[in-house]
Amino acid sequence: MKRMADLTPAGKKVYDALKKLGSTSPDALKTADDVMRASGLPKGMTNNALMELVAKGFAKRVARQKAAGYYLTK
Repeated sequence: MKRMADLTPAGKKVYDALKKLGSTSPDALKTADDVMRASGLPKGMTNNALMELVAKGFAKRVARQKAAGYYLTK
């Protein structure tokens, strides 16, 4: 099982931002732009951190028409 300690500082910040935005289910998806605004990180760092969360199983990415949405799984 992965732990929060396995995340980079940017990963933790993005995780907290997703939590703050209430994106904890497929019905409450948030885009990378939403997360970027909430976390205060630059776009590139936000996207890298989102990819890290997805790769480590903390979040899921859902492809949609315009922009992909993200939500927390842990």
